[in-house]
Amino acid sequence: MAFDYPSDLKYLDSHEYARVEADKETVTIGITSFAVDQMGDVVFLELPEVGDSVEIGENYGTNESVKAVEDLKAPVSGEVLEINAALVETPEDISPDAAYEGGWLIKVKAANLSDLDQAMSAADYQQQVEGE
Repeated sequence: MAFDYPSDLKYLDSHEYARVEADKETVTIGITSFAVDQMGDVVFLELPEVGDSVEIGENYGTNESVKAVEDLKAPVSGEVLEINAALVETPEDISPDAAYEGGWLIKVKAANLSDLDQAMSAADYQQQVEGE
């Protein structure tokens, strides 16, 4: 399967992505299409509450599939503005095809966008994934 690596995103080696939105302070976070494909069917998703704080590099939730339970790591520090409640209700809707659109998990008001300086570019992430 060929995976998408949108160039406007930043990537973590733990297979999360971050998209800086037009307001330059909201960051949409999700898991990459590669990660979704590797996990198989997602059966349970645990996300923080709106208003919670997340810290860069720290766990903010879990993603349970038929194969494993994975911790979700935050690419930025900040306050949770929104969670994808539809996916919490029906986590099986997470698919490689929708990972970057309807498959987002949380939206965070970033405390400092320079947190993303530590993340990988699309080209670097693609090399990591396809080199595995």
